[in-house]
Amino acid sequence: MPTLVLIRHGQSAWNLENRFTGWWDVNLTEQGIAEAQAAGELLAAKGLDFDLCFTSLQTRAIKTLNLALEAMGRLWLPVEKDWQLNERHYGGLTGLDKAETAARHGDEQVKIWRRSFDVPPPPMEQGGPFDLSGDRRYAGIAIPSAESLKDTIARVLPYWDGRIAPELKAGKRVLISAHGNSLRALVKHLSGISDAEIASLEIPTGQPIVYELDDDLAATDRYYLSER
Repeated sequence: MPTLVLIRHGQSAWNLENRFTGWWDVNLTEQGIAEAQAAGELLAAKGLDFDLCFTSLQTRAIKTLNLALEAMGRLWLPVEKDWQLNERHYGGLTGLDKAETAARHGDEQVKIWRRSFDVPPPPMEQGGPFDLSGDRRYAGIAIPSAESLKDTIARVLPYWDGRIAPELKAGKRVLISAHGNSLRALVKHLSGISDAEIASLEIPTGQPIVYELDDDLAATDRYYLSER
């Protein structure tokens, strides 16, 4: 059976500060580093191994992958990085404190922006402090002004279908280090979770999720490695 493991990056600086992060590039905290290392140690202890890895263009996911692979003695594994695995773009909410945003706009509105399936947050203004149009890594990419989960799925799944799924079908063992919402997009697809139910799915940082898949990549089981 194909082997697929998903890891949400370890705690980031803006996770700790309770700020909307999205595409903004922030680093791991000391706790996040420890989570990534522990994930790699757990993968090794449970006997999992990989042939190919995928991650986003964001430091927190890349570093989580590298730390986990180092703990496994697998830093030499091939890694493919792509913006389509980036976190959901939080638009005009980027950088804002979540509690302060709720106080200003109301808990219900913030819940809609964070958890609704198809309602994006307010768009990011061009030229603002978190505008990424000058970031070299996104040259030639149409950077979104904001994304809903539906929008995130619309960019993640073509990458899954075009790059990741064929490797799994060819028998490769795959590890993906990404973000809460890009991984929610994959979990929704693989586990057949409804638009309404996906709103309540939380993916914790640094906890490897193992998928057992049949030869057609239909999920037969999904579990946190720490629970087995």
